[in-house]
Amino acid sequence: MILKVLEFEFDLIVVGAGSGGLAAAKRAASYGAKVAIIEVNKIGGTCVIRGCVPKKLMVYAANNRRNMVSSEGYGLISKEITFESNILLKNVREEVSRLSVLHSNSLKKLNVKVFEGLGRFLNQNTIEVVCPKTKNILRKVSAKNILISVGGKPKKLNIPGIDLAWSSDDIFELKDFPKKLLIVGGGYIACEFASIFKNLGTEVTQLIRGKNLLNGFDKDLSECLEKSMTSLGINLKFKNQLKSIKKINDDLESTLESGSKLLTDNILVATGREPSLKRLNLDTLNLKMDGIYLEVNELNQTSNSNIFAIGDIIKKPNLTPVAIEQGRVFADNYFAALKRKVNYENIPKAVFTIPEISTVGLSEEKANEIYSEVNVQVFKCNFTPMSNTFKKNKSKCMLKLVVNKKNDKVLGCHMFGEAASEIIQMVAVSLNAGITKKDFDTTMALHPTISEEFVTMYG
Repeated sequence: MILKVLEFEFDLIVVGAGSGGLAAAKRAASYGAKVAIIEVNKIGGTCVIRGCVPKKLMVYAANNRRNMVSSEGYGLISKEITFESNILLKNVREEVSRLSVLHSNSLKKLNVKVFEGLGRFLNQNTIEVVCPKTKNILRKVSAKNILISVGGKPKKLNIPGIDLAWSSDDIFELKDFPKKLLIVGGGYIACEFASIFKNLGTEVTQLIRGKNLLNGFDKDLSECLEKSMTSLGINLKFKNQLKSIKKINDDLESTLESGSKLLTDNILVATGREPSLKRLNLDTLNLKMDGIYLEVNELNQTSNSNIFAIGDIIKKPNLTPVAIEQGRVFADNYFAALKRKVNYENIPKAVFTIPEISTVGLSEEKANEIYSEVNVQVFKCNFTPMSNTFKKNKSKCMLKLVVNKKNDKVLGCHMFGEAASEIIQMVAVSLNAGITKKDFDTTMALHPTISEEFVTMYG
């Protein structure tokens, strides 16, 4: 009996042109694979189009305004600072479009075929491309291997009037900033936007379900941020939830769990994200799930041997660099036989509030849980950075090292303050190399800097 060899149009189809999908498609194509990518929106995904990149541009704007209004002590006097939010938002959208075009051009150079539309599975090797508006089938494509990298979407609260509120995806399509804004959520997205809007002149109230900001982060970082946001004038309401929204003339009335009501121009709901899998017709494949996430092995392979998944749809840290590395490792393994694995140890994280937060390794709480409190030593310092000496803004810095007493190994490094993310990035390299507290202590300080405090902290 002669077995027929199946012929496919492509070696790889990537569903979703976000950071991870782009990384996988480009790397696979560079190895000579015939690759197609399917995307229903702009090329670039959440990070480039409606996440990290446009948000960071808005952070720069907020930080610049904050510095301008508080720098009279340096002789920098401006009688009036006018913020035109429409200009900022227009420029952000233009930059996002420019970056999307750059990614599209790089795909063309690598001969990656781009199909615009919604990818929907027909079977394990075949996908139909559907027009999202008309629902018409544009074409069908097949591949030996398929990589799902569709990312996540904002969670939607199941409360009356929720369609009146914004999600984080909506922010960058605004024409102007609101005067009064309610932000629902206590995670990094909610905190970042609270910081952005407040520093750019919006009156902000933030509603947090729990008793702390940034659940899961080191407690000292959460406390530093709470103090900073309170001093900035952000109205933090802990242990409360949004129950309903109602439109009253041009405003929105929020009814809270406590029974109180708030009247604001707009409401931003930022209560987390979830995998965006519903429209893919995955029921035809009967893939195993890990809760709301696709279940994958250490090679990012699903329960179907030729279907793979990366990024925010699997139960790993939902961060852009993680998705990019997953995509590259996938391509290296299956198109270059390099036998690589993703290293999930000591992943640095940042929250781009003003001042910002950055962290790598274990929190003090997690270290105590794993190694017991008696075996964990903490080194910490709080101070006003030199850059704020003559400013009205006297925001402080907090630097912290968590150390294993038994072997002197640094388990975690945390920072609140100016340039925290830039500093922690390099510390992450050290933690991956197994740095000890003694290594910090015997490293010469660079003076005067914020980061020198990491090598001058003693118990």
